[in-house]
Amino acid sequence: MESLFFIPIFFVFGLFVLNIMTSVWSYRDALRNGNSKEYAIIVLIGTLFFPIIGLIVYLVIRND
Repeated sequence: MESLFFIPIFFVFGLFVLNIMTSVWSYRDALRNGNSKEYAIIVLIGTLFFPIIGLIVYLVIRND
């Protein structure tokens, strides 16, 4: 019965780690594309606080 308690905790922890990884990736990608540090920090904050929508918006507005 105790193991059922840990499944949601691992799931939430996995989502948290995935959020951190995508935020760091978008920050580095913004810097790699030649954007300013201020822009990269805004992207980082946007993807940290709004993970799905922030990442989608960044992927749409980034210039390749």
